[in-house]
Amino acid sequence: MALLPYALTRPFLFGLDPEQAHDLTLDTLARIQHTPLMCAIRQTRVDDPVTVAGLRFPNRIGLAAGLDKNGRCIDGFGALGFGFIEVGTVTPLAQPGNPKPRMWRLTEANALINRLGFNNDGLAAFIANVQRAKFRQQGGILGLNIGKNAATPIERAVDDYLTGLDGVYPHADYVTVNISSPNTQNLRTLQSDAALDSLLGAVHSRREQLAAQHGRRVPVFVKIAPDLDDAQVGVITATLRRHGIDGVIATNTTIARDAVKHLPNGNETGGLSGAPVAAASNRVIAQLRAELGASYPIIGVGGVMTAADAVAKLDAGADLVQLYTGFIYGGPELVTAAARALRAARA
Repeated sequence: MALLPYALTRPFLFGLDPEQAHDLTLDTLARIQHTPLMCAIRQTRVDDPVTVAGLRFPNRIGLAAGLDKNGRCIDGFGALGFGFIEVGTVTPLAQPGNPKPRMWRLTEANALINRLGFNNDGLAAFIANVQRAKFRQQGGILGLNIGKNAATPIERAVDDYLTGLDGVYPHADYVTVNISSPNTQNLRTLQSDAALDSLLGAVHSRREQLAAQHGRRVPVFVKIAPDLDDAQVGVITATLRRHGIDGVIATNTTIARDAVKHLPNGNETGGLSGAPVAAASNRVIAQLRAELGASYPIIGVGGVMTAADAVAKLDAGADLVQLYTGFIYGGPELVTAAARALRAARA
């Protein structure tokens, strides 16, 4: 059990600019993750093993991509009880992302808006950080999330994804192809029929080459948006099957604003996360499960603010659940509470 309850630190962090609080948290965690100071926040991992996509997950609760874009704090987050951690999104080249300010808390709605824009230190630095982490050796599952550089024309996006896949493949338990961030221009067009078919066909071919080269087959997941109608989800499910993609992550942030447009900063451009995205995420998960069948791996993410929200993801059809905004609002205690609730729900 953590010695320092999150309730004591949250008022200080929420008194800062959201991105400043984010950077301070990561900087602190990076400094203390391999020191005795971690005992102040360390939590015992809930034991609830499950096998998904051929991987044995220690429990069903994971950290979503985007919180640790550069993979600097894998072991720090691993000490908070997560069964799996996903880091990134990483792009081949370092890039600063979009101009600041680019993150807002909407506390009245238990939500965030961000338009960070894949700000990261690039593939080489990312891989170096991943190689230093001990999380995988300690039984955790590590997902590495790849995307395209903002300066890369959309018609050459495949090149960036293949570069990312080549780089992260030897170091990943699974790889996520992120085609659903709203903060890189035209990225979501890759979810359309022809573009998705081309991208996933290329990823499948390259993964087969890498599997032969490295002697291990690393599962590939695709992360999709909540802002898809039934027909679009149907196209995606057919394309995932056609190209042998191992799983899907549903969902990323939403561009919808109906739930928050009346709030200060509620109409800021970017991706909305937190409580307002829960229903849309669960709708997409349910359709994916209905169309992909009972055994196809689905990771549910979006609006998990409580342990009950995590159970709702499983009820919608997810096998595993990820946290991001809920972790910011609820802290490490939510990891343990959600993992226990999922274990009880499947007992």
